[in-house]
Amino acid sequence: MIMSNEDLIEVINRLFERLHQMGGENFGSHITIVNVAEGAQYVNQIGTQIFGTDPSKKSKPDSSTINEPSQLPAPLATDEAMTLWKKAQEAGYVDDNYQPLISRTKAAMMANAMAVRLGLRTKWKMFETLWHRQNMYQDYYDAVNQQQSLDLQDRLDSLFG
Repeated sequence: MIMSNEDLIEVINRLFERLHQMGGENFGSHITIVNVAEGAQYVNQIGTQIFGTDPSKKSKPDSSTINEPSQLPAPLATDEAMTLWKKAQEAGYVDDNYQPLISRTKAAMMANAMAVRLGLRTKWKMFETLWHRQNMYQDYYDAVNQQQSLDLQDRLDSLFG
């Protein structure tokens, strides 16, 4: 199947996101992405992502909790926040359980945009708990250093007003 680079990157980001949400079944596992030109010519290695958790350092979340409806923290359950969640759902950014359907970096940008719109000062811990992740500040920092993120930031500003 031939995919555009943008579609391929989105599929890869969703795969990595699911692996991160599940906590990484096997410590030290990795995926290497290889770009192969038409005609099966090797072009280059796009990148390697290592994922997983050290079971001695962190307990793996129960995979059933990832698919269960999440309890929204009070600041993210106000009428104004629910309006933003609905807009995010309609845009395809989150599912019905308020879990992101976009990459980690894009989700961090969305969390920041929601927090700014809602006037929240402490945002990362709330979203990390809600989305079963860690280090969202780093995801946000990575996002602001990517060109694709500037386009998303414009869309979020327009979406959340």
